[in-house]
Amino acid sequence: MMMKQLLLSFSALLVFLLHCTTTIAQAPAKSPKPKLKGPANVTAILEKAHRFNSLIRLMENTQMGDRINTELATASGGLTLFAPADNAFASLKAGTLNSLTDLQKSQLVQFHVLTAYNSLPQFQTVSNPVPTQAGDTSKGHFPLSITMGGNQVNISTGLTNATITSSIYTDGQLAVYEVDKVLLPLEIFNPLPPAPAAAPKKAAAPPPPVLAPSPAAPVANITSVDASSAMGLMIRHAAVSFGVAAIAAFFL
Repeated sequence: MMMKQLLLSFSALLVFLLHCTTTIAQAPAKSPKPKLKGPANVTAILEKAHRFNSLIRLMENTQMGDRINTELATASGGLTLFAPADNAFASLKAGTLNSLTDLQKSQLVQFHVLTAYNSLPQFQTVSNPVPTQAGDTSKGHFPLSITMGGNQVNISTGLTNATITSSIYTDGQLAVYEVDKVLLPLEIFNPLPPAPAAAPKKAAAPPPPVLAPSPAAPVANITSVDASSAMGLMIRHAAVSFGVAAIAAFFL
């Protein structure tokens, strides 16, 4: 009898354990919490594409990569990057980048960054000149003109005519487009000649010198001259009269 009760108790325990195991196995697994998406890292995006090593080095040397990432984390309007591939940098004249100052290298990178996010269709309605991080868009500084014909986006700097060849990355905050040429700004590679200096004003001509009056010529003593002339006439008249009288007496 006692053995029978033990078997019943053991059976009940087995049934309970089997029920608990089945219940646990059927409970749905908890889904992992989604990772919060942070701002894009522009350098990491370019590295993943495996053909932007020259641009990455230029960004690292000028610390512009860190600046772009910081602005992506804080700016509300987003950014657009035109990324020349390695073959675009290779087509530049030898020594082009080495001839630039540190400031000019930074400006060159900034010239490839638009201050707002632009999807490809938005390039149809952009207002030229398009502002970049390089700053001033006035003539002779950093003008950038973007036009769209069909599905092709054309970019002109006044020195370079480039085309967007592919879309590398876009998330509504950052857009990265590959371009087939390095965008060369006029300000760096073809600066306007300085305005000619104003011609110096001619000095006023000095006034003519005041000439001292020349000394008056001595005035002849008119009275003395007239008296001498009269005396000579009287002598000649007397001589003539005397001669006439002598001749007359001779013939008498």
